[in-house]
Amino acid sequence: MKIQFLGTAAFEGIPSLFCQCATCKQARTLGGKNIRTRTSVMIDEALKIDFPPDTLHHSLRYGLDMDNIQDLLLTHSHSDHLYADDLLIRSEGYAQSAGTPIHVYGHDLPLRQCLQQLGGHPHQYHFHRVRPFETVKTQTATIVPLPAAHDRMETCLIYCIEKDGKTILYGHDSGWFPDETWDYLKNIQLDMAILECTSGRLPYKTNHMNAEAVLETREWMVANDVLKPGARMAVTHFSHNAGLLHEDLTEIFEPHGIEVAYDGMVVHL
Repeated sequence: MKIQFLGTAAFEGIPSLFCQCATCKQARTLGGKNIRTRTSVMIDEALKIDFPPDTLHHSLRYGLDMDNIQDLLLTHSHSDHLYADDLLIRSEGYAQSAGTPIHVYGHDLPLRQCLQQLGGHPHQYHFHRVRPFETVKTQTATIVPLPAAHDRMETCLIYCIEKDGKTILYGHDSGWFPDETWDYLKNIQLDMAILECTSGRLPYKTNHMNAEAVLETREWMVANDVLKPGARMAVTHFSHNAGLLHEDLTEIFEPHGIEVAYDGMVVHL
């Protein structure tokens, strides 16, 4: 399984468009791994998680043919994870595509947003409403949506994804997971866990995780044998408001065996 981190920032990106904070100023100067676009992941260039407004940039930067996507998983409706306007670009009159439908999976609100942008017509997509804890066999993987703790006005999801004998947890956007999600994970063995660290060292882990919550999650997973021997863990979805550059994040997480994702990072399982 090839996992590519296309973007690793929260809503504002790093450096943020209009921001003059010290972190954004340093990121502009240092460049490299400190330049972060809105979060998304691609698995084997066929399964994409979320559809942020930086998707065109990602396709150009990494030489990806987005028409090869077979499955698109949506975590929730927030605009840094779903820029539904760009889905219309695949329809007739805007693109000459292969015409093979992309299957889109999500809860009711993000799917409704997609259909609204498409004028109520699915065009070259098939939409599937998923429900927490219900296993779904997609074209490319087997997925189980799990409840996230993110927006109380929406059913936000994280995903367990099994493909080619490997299982990963795609665990954001979410603060400390709901109890029922922890209970489900007790019965899972992971080859990789991908978590978020939007809040950095800030004392906040309700709707997003901070560094403390990430480390506690790793401890819980080790204690409950959720991580297979040699399993990997990575953090992503960083906010400039946390005031941490890539080297600061590395200093926090590397001693615990946790990788700090950066735009373009590739992991092979």
